[in-house]
Amino acid sequence: MTKIDYKKKLSSLYGAKLGVFAIVDVPVLQFLKVDGYGDPNIEPSYQQAVEWLFSLSYALKFGHKAREGKDYVVPPLEGLWWADNPSDFIDRRKDRWHWTMMIMVPDVIDRPSYEVALAKVCQKMDQPPRSLRFEALDEGRSLQTLHVGSYDDEGPVLAKLHAEVMPAQGLTFGGPHHEIYLSDPRRTAPARLKTILRQPVKSA
Repeated sequence: MTKIDYKKKLSSLYGAKLGVFAIVDVPVLQFLKVDGYGDPNIEPSYQQAVEWLFSLSYALKFGHKAREGKDYVVPPLEGLWWADNPSDFIDRRKDRWHWTMMIMVPDVIDRPSYEVALAKVCQKMDQPPRSLRFEALDEGRSLQTLHVGSYDDEGPVLAKLHAEVMPAQGLTFGGPHHEIYLSDPRRTAPARLKTILRQPVKSA
């Protein structure tokens, strides 16, 4: 049985080069999403969000495999991050961060399939987060680069993007900061973590 890997199928979105800020035109994609607030390292709702996203994503995958006889790799965890004061984000004051954690849902999955999978997961887990939802995200034109290293070392890369790269191209913010986690932090040393940093943009 062929297994589709969407990181490869959508390689321009799930691939980036270290030290290069590339323009990408992101199509409308559908996601499972959960919202939250606070430091992800200590906020219990963050861990709950991630557990629900992966549990539901695997339920969707196995349900699709059973119905259609086709399989795919569950896409990586992603996150939208922002703060009421932008400096709180650059300076890593995580207790002031807003976030939306997400996992992309392939377009072969429809809403009835989501409802069936959700019902199955609800039989095994506690009540889902109130903000859990299945919806589209339309980011459009974005700048993205690859960061290798600890999440806490992203600050200088983001500062360069915001203060140099975007102004030089006549661009400003078109949406929240977006991160795509290509590495599993449970199995990867902080110095080797690979994360795509994406910033939706628009003309200034």
